Amino acid sequence: MTSQRSYVRSDVTFGSGDPSCAAWLYRPDGVANPPIVVLAHGFAAFRELRLDAYAARFAQAGYAAFVFDYRHWGASEGMPRRILDIGKQQADWAAALAYVRSLDGIDTRRVVAWGSSFGGGHVLKLAARDTGLAAAIIQVPHVSGPASAFSQSPALVARLILGGIRDQVRAWTGRAPYRMAAVGRPGDIAMMTSPGAYELVERMGDMREELLAENDVAARIALRVPLYSPGRYARDVSAPVLVQLAAKDDVTPIEKAQAVARRIPNGEVHTYDIGHFEPYLDPYFDTIVAEQIDFLDRHLGDPR
Repeated sequence: MTSQRSYVRSDVTFGSGDPSCAAWLYRPDGVANPPIVVLAHGFAAFRELRLDAYAARFAQAGYAAFVFDYRHWGASEGMPRRILDIGKQQADWAAALAYVRSLDGIDTRRVVAWGSSFGGGHVLKLAARDTGLAAAIIQVPHVSGPASAFSQSPALVARLILGGIRDQVRAWTGRAPYRMAAVGRPGDIAMMTSPGAYELVERMGDMREELLAENDVAARIALRVPLYSPGRYARDVSAPVLVQLAAKDDVTPIEKAQAVARRIPNGEVHTYDIGHFEPYLDPYFDTIVAEQIDFLDRHLGDPR
């Protein structure tokens, strides 16, 4: 069990293009120049959906943590709201890392990128390019566009693509986005409809209406997900990588994820008998985050 240090959380912003992105900076008490873990969420998600729980555990274990919202999401700037732009999110990652590397009182030689789901895909690609990362953690990562996009029924895939075309035309003609639900129940028209997913996201948001009201995304992303396969960069990652997979994952199919994980030269793979959204919540969260902290201690040196 990790020690329970106290910590201070501060609200900060950093620039990424014209907008500024909102972030929480966690500094553990009593640790001089701690390593820092930079965290961002997955598909159509934002900080309040349990990333604070991970960051708090890292800070209690002696690590600094930096949790940010992508532009267009959560507390970050960017209009229209809830546009998922892959290239912009990757630029936000680069800007976040540049910001934490400029901080005083942080060991900038020991910077870790942490991403979950779609954000895990961003981190995989980032780790192949940013050789300055000390380590990376990717949880239930998006690795293959075709595997994820076509894991749902053909009828739903067709509806999502038609929605994506409609939204793209609206974008080209300067109109407001056409939106679709990000997470729904089986039978709903939503980007993710695996059994139990909606209820688990409700739990992640602590049933807060203001968070659940933002469960939509500009539909154009449905045209882009099939083309985004960050798993192709796996062989180029030199840093140690902890890969945590869900055996019952029907958002990122487990067979494809395992195949990609095996290609990471310095990868460490843990597989759990759970679904895609369960790592964030009890009874699995404690095990998941404890193994992340153990991985950090082994590869970065115990900061305590």
